[in-house]
Amino acid sequence: MMDDKQRMESLKRRYGRQSFAKAPAVSMGGAGGAGRRAMTVKHGRPKQTKETVRRLMAYLREDKSRMALAFVCVILNTLGTLVGSYMLRPIINTYIAPMDGSRGSAAGLAKALVVMAAVYLIGVAANYAQARIMLTVAQNALKKIRNDLFSKLQMLPVRFYDTNSNGDLMSRFTNDVDTIGQMLSSTLVQLFAGALSIIGTVILMVYTNIWLTLVTLVMIPLMMKAGGVVAGRSQKYFSAQQASLGAVNGYIEETVTGQKVVKVFCHEEVAEEEFNLLNHNLRDNQIRAQFFGGMMGPVMSNLSQINYSLTATIGGLLCIFRSFDVGGFTVFLNFSRQFSRPINEISMQVSNVFSALAGAERVFSVMDEAPEPADDADARVLHPMTGYVRLDHVTFGYNPDKVILNDISLYAKPGQKIAFVGSTGAGKTTITNLVNRFYDIQSGTITIDDVDIRHINRDNLRQNIAMVLQDTHLFTGTVMENIRYGRLEATDEEVIQAAKTASAHSFISRLPHGYQTMLEGDGSNLSQGQRQLLNIARAALSKAPILILDEATSSVDTRTEKHIEHGMDRLMADRTTFVIAHRLSTVRNANAIMVLEHGKIIERGDHDELLAMKGRYYELYTGLTELD
Repeated sequence: MMDDKQRMESLKRRYGRQSFAKAPAVSMGGAGGAGRRAMTVKHGRPKQTKETVRRLMAYLREDKSRMALAFVCVILNTLGTLVGSYMLRPIINTYIAPMDGSRGSAAGLAKALVVMAAVYLIGVAANYAQARIMLTVAQNALKKIRNDLFSKLQMLPVRFYDTNSNGDLMSRFTNDVDTIGQMLSSTLVQLFAGALSIIGTVILMVYTNIWLTLVTLVMIPLMMKAGGVVAGRSQKYFSAQQASLGAVNGYIEETVTGQKVVKVFCHEEVAEEEFNLLNHNLRDNQIRAQFFGGMMGPVMSNLSQINYSLTATIGGLLCIFRSFDVGGFTVFLNFSRQFSRPINEISMQVSNVFSALAGAERVFSVMDEAPEPADDADARVLHPMTGYVRLDHVTFGYNPDKVILNDISLYAKPGQKIAFVGSTGAGKTTITNLVNRFYDIQSGTITIDDVDIRHINRDNLRQNIAMVLQDTHLFTGTVMENIRYGRLEATDEEVIQAAKTASAHSFISRLPHGYQTMLEGDGSNLSQGQRQLLNIARAALSKAPILILDEATSSVDTRTEKHIEHGMDRLMADRTTFVIAHRLSTVRNANAIMVLEHGKIIERGDHDELLAMKGRYYELYTGLTELD
C-alpha cells in the first residue's frame, strides 16, 4: 500500500502538477491535484491582468448605455449619501445646538429632517436602480462568455479533449464563470462608488475643517500600504484556489461516471483517500485565499478606528479651544467613518476581483486554444462521395517523436469491408481517426475518391463518414431525437426505417412511449445492446458512404451480438466499411483483413488466405495466442 507521500506523487504524475503549486510563505500545508488529464494552463499569479481586464470589458461594450445609466445612478446615490450627511451640520447648528445659545424651532427641525430624508430616499432609489441595471448587464455578458466558450469547444480538435479533463472544463463553465458574474454585477459598481465616495468625502472634509482633514489624510498611505501587501498575497492564492477547485471537480466527475469500475475493483477506499488529498489541497488553498481576502476588512477596520479616535480627540480640542462648531464636528466624525467605509469596501472587493481574474484567465485560456486548422483555400466538396479510400505510405504519431503508425498502405473500394485486427495499441483505432481527419498525418497521403482529404472540406468529409463506437453515447431526449442526431433534417418515417435497418424497431416499439420515450443518463434505462442498436440506427440514418465500426460489439453478449450483427450487415451494404474487432468471428466475411503489430501491417488478405499462411492471424484465430 502507498503512503500519503507516494500517493501524492502518483496524483501529480497522473493529473499534472500545476494545481498542486503552492504560493510561498504561509504556515498552512496542503496537497492536491488536477483532473484526470490536466489542462495545459499554468495557474498562479495572473500573468496578463491588463489583457484579461480588457477582454472582460469588451463583453460589456454592447451595454454601454445601460452601464452609463448605472453609473449615473451610482453618482446620484453617492451624492445623496454625502449631501444627506452634510445636512446634519446646519440642522445641529440651527435647531439642536445653536452657536448663539438660542432655542431652535421644532417645526423648522421637522422640515429639515423631511428634506434630509428625501435626499437619502433619492440615493436609495438610485442604488436600487443601478443594482437592477448592472445585474442585467452582467448576465448579458455572462451569456456571451458562455456562448463564446461553448462555441470554441465545438471548434477545438479531438486532441484537446484527449488531453484535458472533462471535470476541469466543466469547472470553467460553472465556478469560473460565476466568479466573473459576481464581479461584473456588483464589484465593478462598488469599486466605482467607493472611489467616488472617497473623492466626495475628502472634498466635504476639506470644506468642513482643513486641520482634521490633514489628520485623516495622514492615515491614507498607511491604509494603502497595508492593502497593497494583503492584495499581493491574495492574488496568488485565489488563482491556486480556482485551479484546485477544477481539480476536485475533475476527480468527482471521473469517479461518479466510473462508479461501476470503482465498485468492481473495490477501489472505494483508495478513491476516498485520493479525493481526501485533493480536497485537502483545495481546503488549504481556500484557507489561504479566504484568509488573506478576509484579512483586508479587519486590517482596514482597525486602521479606520485609529483614524476615528484621532479625529474625535483633535476635533474635541478644536471645539474647546478654536470655537469649532458642534455641527461641523459631528459631521466630520461622520465623514471620518464614512471615509473609511468605502476604503474597507474596496479592500473587501479585492478578493472578488482576484478570484474573478483568475477565473477569467482560465476561461480565456480555453478560448485561446488553437482550433482545428482551417480548410485549405482549395478545399473541395465531394458530391456525391463514392467511398474509395486509399492510404499511401502513411506515418503518424500523436507526439512527433513517437511513431504510432509506420508506412501504412491500403485501399478500400466502394462496398468493400476492411477489417483491422491486432494487439491493443497496434494502431487500429488510430487509422480510423486519421480517415476522419481528427489528426493530420506527418507523412504520406490519405485520399478519398482520389482526392487528398486535406483538400476536402472538413465538414463534407465527416458528413460522409458514419461511426459506431464501442462506447455508446446517447443524449437526453427522446429515442426519435437520438436517432435523428445522425441527420437532423430526416423525417419520422426515415428515422423509423433506419431503426428497422438496425434491427432496433422491435425493442423500441415495446418501450413505454415507443419512439417518444425519453432517455436520460446516457440511456441508462436501456441495455447495452439496445443502446448500441440506437447508435447503429443513427449511423444508418446518416446515409454516409463510409462506415467505421470500432469494437461495436465487444461489450455485449454473444446472443445480443448476433442481433446487432444483423443490423450491421444491412448497414454495411453498399458502404465502404472499416471494422475493428477483437472477436475474429465477426470479420470472417471481410474482403480484406489487415493484421497490425507495433504500427505496421504484418499480414493482409481475406480470412481463408490468412489462415493458409499460418502466421499471426492463424495463431489468433485458432487460439494459440490471445489478443493483448
